[in-house]
Amino acid sequence: MNNANVAMTTLPPCPKCQSPYSYADGEMLVCPECAHEWPLAAEMADDEARIVKDAVGNVLQDGDTVTVIKDLKVKGSSMVVKVGTKVRNIRLVDGDHDIDCKIDGIGQMGLKSEFVKKA
Repeated sequence: MNNANVAMTTLPPCPKCQSPYSYADGEMLVCPECAHEWPLAAEMADDEARIVKDAVGNVLQDGDTVTVIKDLKVKGSSMVVKVGTKVRNIRLVDGDHDIDCKIDGIGQMGLKSEFVKKA
């Protein structure tokens, strides 16, 4: 049972819901929270192939601090993320928005890497 716990902590989170409880089932990884399944081999290849760059070409990594380079409207509200807003501790994700982050005064949101530069 100890080996199962060790393997569970080294597996990547679910790409759909970001649940940390993914587990291996043969050649597939499974998320117990949203029932999403994805191939283990694809996960290994994605880690090497995924390179996210900011607006000026700097390579971004999880945990970086970035600065917004354009006023961005927040969907579903009248709020705006102003130019020069610093966003700390970003997390890179797959999808149409490359960056998951938390912005002070606004909360959790997704940003596109083309609208930020590395600080």
